[in-house]
Amino acid sequence: MKSSQDNIYATACENISDFQFDEKVAGVFSDMIKRSVPGYGQIINTLGDFANKFVTQDSHIYDLGCSLGAATLSVRRHIKNRNCRIIAVDNSQSMIERCSENLTAYVSDTPVDLICGDIRDIKIENASMVILNFTMQFLAPNDRDELLAKIYKGLNPGGILVLSEKLNFEDDDIQTLLYDLHLDFKRANGYSELEISQKRSSLEHVMKPDTLSQHEQRLNHHGFKHFNIWFQCFNFASMVAIK
Repeated sequence: MKSSQDNIYATACENISDFQFDEKVAGVFSDMIKRSVPGYGQIINTLGDFANKFVTQDSHIYDLGCSLGAATLSVRRHIKNRNCRIIAVDNSQSMIERCSENLTAYVSDTPVDLICGDIRDIKIENASMVILNFTMQFLAPNDRDELLAKIYKGLNPGGILVLSEKLNFEDDDIQTLLYDLHLDFKRANGYSELEISQKRSSLEHVMKPDTLSQHEQRLNHHGFKHFNIWFQCFNFASMVAIK
């Protein structure tokens, strides 16, 4: 299915509902993410490089919150002949259907189990790599702790977690600066003030970003001793943690 241009919030709405990854969003998601998340393409490409270094023979790779499958495709291109299996999970049936079409467009010996379900219900086992690409920020804080504990337990020694998230900052001046730069990024990509405002309102109650220190403390608490940011652009970052 071809992605259309994102104009979901281009018309003024009297009542703005909470953001959902429904068919409407799935249909424009490629355009939305490209115009909203700085550095997204670099993150996706580098996930494949991480996979090449860390994915081991006969192991599992988990893409938790796989959306249209961009991360899964990047990983699959880099792990040829390793007898691995990718488990790609999303709770949106619309995303899963489009992801399935994207995956079947590329021939690969690496099988992908596509699961429409809640990532909190997925068993993690024999994992050499787990991806949370702008997913955890949509979970309640307590659920984030439980998920990371499960991931750490299911990762093999030397396994990697790649965690990409929007960040909040403890320094108010830095928070304002990077927030404003992100707004300028969206304006430069053609979003109007109305679209920016209405989407912000729709996300207000469903996306709760953490600070970098909150991420580090949580990861350390659950056993990850090797952690750092490997990519940041404005208030978006991707982090790596090794078991």
